[in-house]
Amino acid sequence: MYKTLGKQRLLYRSRIASYVKTGLIDHAIQVFDEMSQSDCRMFSVDYNRFLGVLIKDRRFELSEYYYKSMNPKGFSLNSFTYSRFISALCEVKNFELIFRLFDDMDRLGIVPDIWAFNIYLNLLCSASLVDDALKVLRLMGEKGQEPDVVSYTIIISGLCRVKRHDDAVEMWKIMIKKGFSPDNKACRALVLGLCDSGKVDLAYELTVGDMRGKIRFNVVIYNVLIDGFCRVGRIDKALAIKTFMRRNGCEPDLITHNVLLNYCCNALMLDEAEKLMEKMEKGGMKPDSYSYNELLKGLCKANNLDKAYMLLVSKMEAKGFADVVSYNTIINALCKDGRTRRAYELLGEMGRKGVSPDVVTFTVLVDAFLKEGNSKVAKGLLDQMTKMSLFPSLALYTTIVDHLCKNGAISMAHNIFRDMVEQGIGPDVVAYNALINGYCKAFKVSEAMYLYDEMQTRGVYPDEVTFKLIIRGLIKEKKLSLACGVWDQMMEKGFTLDRYLSDTLINAINTK
Repeated sequence: MYKTLGKQRLLYRSRIASYVKTGLIDHAIQVFDEMSQSDCRMFSVDYNRFLGVLIKDRRFELSEYYYKSMNPKGFSLNSFTYSRFISALCEVKNFELIFRLFDDMDRLGIVPDIWAFNIYLNLLCSASLVDDALKVLRLMGEKGQEPDVVSYTIIISGLCRVKRHDDAVEMWKIMIKKGFSPDNKACRALVLGLCDSGKVDLAYELTVGDMRGKIRFNVVIYNVLIDGFCRVGRIDKALAIKTFMRRNGCEPDLITHNVLLNYCCNALMLDEAEKLMEKMEKGGMKPDSYSYNELLKGLCKANNLDKAYMLLVSKMEAKGFADVVSYNTIINALCKDGRTRRAYELLGEMGRKGVSPDVVTFTVLVDAFLKEGNSKVAKGLLDQMTKMSLFPSLALYTTIVDHLCKNGAISMAHNIFRDMVEQGIGPDVVAYNALINGYCKAFKVSEAMYLYDEMQTRGVYPDEVTFKLIIRGLIKEKKLSLACGVWDQMMEKGFTLDRYLSDTLINAINTK
């Protein structure tokens, strides 16, 4: 009898394996159910194999169901299957079941593999649960599964992400003290975090300083350090690192040069930027689209617009780098300089050269023409957008509403506002303020109050500007009790009225 049952068990296992191999998981589940309901004896290994299949196929609800059903029968998972289960659950962020699995493992005296712990640590840190991750790190040691360099890298990165840089540095020192040699991932996590917070000297000291000769740093680490020093205005140190990295067998790449180029252009060191571009060309490091667009932005920032245009048509076009971003940069600079006609001409040039304008292009141009009072051209641009199936952004709608309100066309502004909502673009507080301002200036404070109520119903909450506009409008129409009510609401929200407006309101009340 026992031999017969043993043979039957082997047949069940063989059928399940065959179905799994051919991807027929539902058939495998059916056979497993038959096996569990038959007279043949099952073992923990059967559940481990079967749950492994379900986990791999991401059948998490079924995995949980069979896991619950096996425990009362006296079966348990091994460390490997538990580890696979936890790792898979981390992908779907099923914290509740993960916690239960850890509790069951504690009760059974089973410890997850290091990779399962690390995946769980990564989940906690990505969810900003860094304190929980630190607790798990401590528990790992207590359970005999010592954290490795990956564990510490995840924690350091997580601490940096939540701006706990001092704790990150402390964890880095603990890792070094325990004899771990940080890899480039660990170095990048620390350097990136410290540089983002402006602690570039400490980032340099803990990595390239202390670890010199112990780690062969890759170009990414050097680039992050160079970028960090550039951002705090330490170009001399950035250049020194560039020299140092080359001397240590790590050649600067295109990103290295683009970081330095970005600094030179932002600082309007345009001669140095152009020399750097020439060195890149001569050294075989060909500048890319980003390089040229950075130089273009620098020239526009310095108001050297003719030279910027020549760069665009003489070099960028020849290399295929003249795109909509490049044209938008020059069009925006021309509009800021009051040369709207020239900017408009560039729009036509884009069309002739096969560069399609985008919403940003039209937003810049419409805004510029509205500001100079040329509504006719602005309207023509909006019509052109429609023909190109481009729809105004929230920023452009707000600009149009604001312009119409300032010119007394309140009804038209409100119609545009409604169009925006119908297009599925939710107005923000700035858009509401533009329309409220128009109504208040037109002595239509009742309509402004309606908008004030409507915005809150839509989940858009008034800011300090909203309250001041409404109160000023109510004072003008001598609706002082209402003005006092809005003032109370303003203070409840933590905003204060400026002295001039509060004195105006108090004097109006006293006069009345």
